Amino acid sequence: MNGKRVRGLIEAVIHALFWAGVYYALKALTMYSFKILVGKSSGSLLGIDGRTSFPHLWVVLTALMLLFYGNVLFLFPRVIRLKSRGPGVAIVAGWAMLLFGGNYIVIRLLIGHAGYPPGLPKPVHYLPDGTPFPAPPVLSAGDWTGMQLAMAAVFLSILGITVAYFFIKEWIRNDLRRSHAEAQQLSTEIRFLRSQINPHFLFNTLNNLFSMAQRKGNDDLADGISTLSGMMRYMIYESNTETVSLQREIAYLKDCIALHKLRYADSEVAVVFRHPAPALAAGVAVAPMLFVPFLENAFKHGVSIGRHSRIDVGIMVEGNKLVFTCENTDHGVVKRLSDEEGGIGLDNVRRRLELVYPGRYTLTAAPREREYSVNLQIDLA
Repeated sequence: MNGKRVRGLIEAVIHALFWAGVYYALKALTMYSFKILVGKSSGSLLGIDGRTSFPHLWVVLTALMLLFYGNVLFLFPRVIRLKSRGPGVAIVAGWAMLLFGGNYIVIRLLIGHAGYPPGLPKPVHYLPDGTPFPAPPVLSAGDWTGMQLAMAAVFLSILGITVAYFFIKEWIRNDLRRSHAEAQQLSTEIRFLRSQINPHFLFNTLNNLFSMAQRKGNDDLADGISTLSGMMRYMIYESNTETVSLQREIAYLKDCIALHKLRYADSEVAVVFRHPAPALAAGVAVAPMLFVPFLENAFKHGVSIGRHSRIDVGIMVEGNKLVFTCENTDHGVVKRLSDEEGGIGLDNVRRRLELVYPGRYTLTAAPREREYSVNLQIDLA
């Protein structure tokens, strides 16, 4: 049985239990006293005193169900689309008053025909000479009229429950729809970026450049091209899953660092990358390409040519918690990740984290003592 059917079944059971509870609450609320004359003995009239439940609860329950489902399934979905709230409130109030009045009239007519408690003999009165005649209904029209204040409270309570049920369910539906739309948009953006290049053409070109670099004896260039080729394969093919192994993500970050360092002299940037040993990282899975934006930002805006810069990257696994840190030198003109235009942007990073790890992460990114520091903690449980 799929998830949708299970949810539908659970919801049906909850509705059935709710209406059963409403029925028994009405039964307790509408209990009333009665006295039935059944005959006479030795010149005295014999009667039965007691309490019984309201004989027409099915009418009240039907009216309440019409109030609930009429609003939830028909009126509310149309009313919330109206630009003005006044007509919508008037429509809902009119529907409630119509059902309340109809409930009163129908039961009033039924009382006029048979207001006696079910399962008991029809009451009879006797004249002094012994002539029998029918007694008035046990539940009189006056008794029913006196119950209207309690009935009004019941109808208002059900109307309040109806409003709460509809808008809570609508909020949950909209939240799920928004999350799904964001996930779809993110997936579409990734597919669009990947479609901008022909992977086969790219890899063939990189292989040709790699061969040319080797023939020219430029080993550093050949190593850089080989590293770039491996990174592109990971981005295009291997990262197209919900999670990847932490070991593979660490290897990608190492390649990214090696490729960026080709642009700078050793005296210009010092990079430290602390990460768990393969044995500790084994079995840990994370969302792919999650840490790269912070590393890219550190190189792009935290390194100044001709001046010494430092980048310190760390990944730690503590039980079910993964901690990523990235600190880079702040030269005073460094653009923050939150200011980036056209790049990944801190807002986009947070959006992806919220989609992949909702409520299970903390992220801080801010300058600190001539440095720019990022701290990301993820609950992997």
